Formats: sequence, C-alpha cells, structure tokens
Amino acid sequence: MLYIGLDDTDTLESRGTGHLARSIAAALGKEARVLGVTRHQLLVDPRVPYTRNNSCAAVLVEANGRLDVQQVLRQVQALMLDDFQPGSDPGLCVTQQVPTEVVAFGCRAKREVVTQAEARALAAAHHIPLLGLGGDESGVIGALAAVGLAASESDGRYPLVGRSRELSGPQPVAAVLEAGIAEVRTPQGEVVREGLVQCDKLRPARRDGRPVLFVEPADGCWMPLKLD
Repeated sequence: MLYIGLDDTDTLESRGTGHLARSIAAALGKEARVLGVTRHQLLVDPRVPYTRNNSCAAVLVEANGRLDVQQVLRQVQALMLDDFQPGSDPGLCVTQQVPTEVVAFGCRAKREVVTQAEARALAAAHHIPLLGLGGDESGVIGALAAVGLAASESDGRYPLVGRSRELSGPQPVAAVLEAGIAEVRTPQGEVVREGLVQCDKLRPARRDGRPVLFVEPADGCWMPLKLD
C-alpha cells in the first residue's frame, strides 16, 4: 500500500481537503489502482487551529512494485501547489512503510495536542517524506496523522471507494457490494445480506482495512451511519 496523507489545504471560502484528495485520486487513477480516499477525525480543541472540523485525508494506492514513491510525491506535490489556497497551511506525506510509532502518533492526534516539531522529528527518524507546502506548514501534523490512522486499518471512513459515490436512492444490498463496499452490517455486528439500503452519500467506515457500511433499520430500509 502507498499512503498519501494531506491536511490543512483549504480555507473557509475554498473547496475542502476531501475534495482535493478525490481530485488527486482521480489523477493518480490514470496510472495506478486507487483503493480509496479516507477521512480521519482529529482532536477538536480551542488550542488546535483548524478550518472546519479538523479532519485530514489519505489517498490509498495499491503498491504494485512499479510505483516510485518519489515520483508520486512530486506528482502530488505539483497538484497541491497548483491548487494552493491562499491562507491555507498544507502538508503532504507519502510513504509505503508506516511504522507503529506513526500509527501511534495518528492515534494521539485524535485525543491530544501534538506539534509540528513532533511530526517532523518522527518522519525524519523513519525517513518518511513529509512536506509543508505553504503558510505556516501546520498541515504536516494532519498529513502524518492521516497516514498513521489509515495504516491502522480501523479508523475513519471512506468519502470515496469503488463506485459508491455513483449510488443514490434505495439500492439492494447486492448493488452496494458490487459498487466496492466489502460488507454491510449493523453496529451490533449482524451482517446484512438482504433489503434496500438508502445510498445517498454513502460513507463506509474503514475496518480491518476494508470499507464496511454500518446501517440501522428505519422505515423499511437500511439507513447508513457515518462512523469514524
């Protein structure tokens, strides 16, 4: 897996980081297999500056032995600089290897204040490319955290996976699975195999490295839940 983390790429007036992540995924998808885009929630606290809700994003790409990390880094860096929003503080991280210390850093960023110095020192210690691309470069914190949380395989949710964004209205469970979602189940662990799922704006959770759609019954249909 090649993990691409990004954060703080937007302002209150601009498109969001998730939108940029999907654009990057579309560009990379012309030459590689993109496995999805994930959103990860970080700490919401007055001590932490953020634009809207302090979430970061990761683009997951299949590492097939032909991808060059430095080439992907340069490509994504160019895409982000071309779309730079004045007033933003973007950060970018691209790596195939995610050590447990980086996963732990991502988990810490969900519950406590972490610093740019910590992120940079950790990335340098493990030779992980971590770049600030403008402003005060505080986005390096979320970029590294996004990589760690995505690599944990059980955090966040997918704003993009397979053809899930193409679905709308009530759809059979089979259609949801065919669109690229690995499993439909309730929060109690019951696997759902029949019925209709309301498919407007599906955001399956990332669990065990797979997109899992959690649902609950309502008005004769399965209603999707947004779980981090």
